[in-house]
Amino acid sequence: MSDTTLGGGTTTTSTISSAVKVKRADRRAPSRRSTLGGTSLSAIALVLAVLWLVPLAWAVDTAFKPEAETTSIPVTWIPSEFTLDAFVSVFAQGDLLRWLLNSTIVAVAVTVLTLALCSMAAYGFSRMDFPFKKAVLALVLAGIMVPPQVLIVPLFEQMKALRLVDTYPGIVLPQVVAPAMVFILKKFFDGIPKEYEEAAEMDGAGPLRTFWNVVLPMSKPILTAVAIFTFIHAWNNFLWPFIVTTEPDMMTVPVGLAAVQGSYGLRYAQIMAAAVAAGLPLVIIYALFQRQVVRGVGDAGLKG
Repeated sequence: MSDTTLGGGTTTTSTISSAVKVKRADRRAPSRRSTLGGTSLSAIALVLAVLWLVPLAWAVDTAFKPEAETTSIPVTWIPSEFTLDAFVSVFAQGDLLRWLLNSTIVAVAVTVLTLALCSMAAYGFSRMDFPFKKAVLALVLAGIMVPPQVLIVPLFEQMKALRLVDTYPGIVLPQVVAPAMVFILKKFFDGIPKEYEEAAEMDGAGPLRTFWNVVLPMSKPILTAVAIFTFIHAWNNFLWPFIVTTEPDMMTVPVGLAAVQGSYGLRYAQIMAAAVAAGLPLVIIYALFQRQVVRGVGDAGLKG
C-alpha cells in the first residue's frame, strides 16, 4: 500500500478513502431524515383525508339507498340497489331548485360586491395618503375581531326599517362587509412594485385607470382566491339568511335544508340527497379553480 506525504506527515491512501466515505455518509444522513419526515407528514395527511372523506362518502351512499335501508341493522355500505328515488322526491316535494337559484344569486352578488369594494379599499390603504389613515385602517381591521352574531339584531332592525326583509338586497348587503378580505388584498398590493404604476402615470393614466388596467390584472391569482372563498362563505351562510327571510321562496339552500329536515323527519335518504345536491356546485367550483386558489394563497403569503 502506497504512502502519501501531507504537510510533513504521512497518511495512507486507505485512511484518506475512509475519511471521504465518512463525509459522504454525513451528507446523506440529513437527506434520509428529510425523506422520513416527509413520509410521516404524507401518512398523517392521508389519515386526515380519509377521516374527512368518510362522512362525505356515507352521505353520498345514503342518498342512493332505498329509504328502508337507511335505518336497517346491521349497517351496510353497499345498498341492495342504487336508486334515485330520494333525489326525485326532494326535487318533487320541496323547493330545492328555487333555493339553489336564490343561493346562486346571493353568492354571486356578494362575491362581486365584495371584490369591488374590498379591492378599492385595499388599494386606497396601500397606495394613497389621507388624514388618519392608520387609525381608519386599524378600525377596519378591528372588525375582524367582532363576532357576526353580535350584529344580528341591529342589522335586522336596519333591514326592517329599510323594508329589505325577504329581499335579495336584504340578504346580500350585510354580507358584503369583509375586513379580512381588505387586509389580504392590501398585503398583496403592498408587494406590487410601484414602478409599474409610476410608468402608467407617466403615460397619463389616472389613479382609477392605473388601478383597473395595471394593478387588477397583476392581482388575478389573489382576486380569484378571494372570490372563491367569498362565494363559498356566502353559499354556506345560514344564520343571516335564516334571520332575514320568512318566505319559503326567498330561502337559500342552508335555510331550506333545515326546513327539509324538519318536514321530512327521519327520511335520511331524502335529507342526504338534498345535502348532496346542495353541495355539488361547491365541489365543481373548487375542482375547476383549485390551482388558482392554491396559487392565490401562496402569492398572498409570499408578497405579504
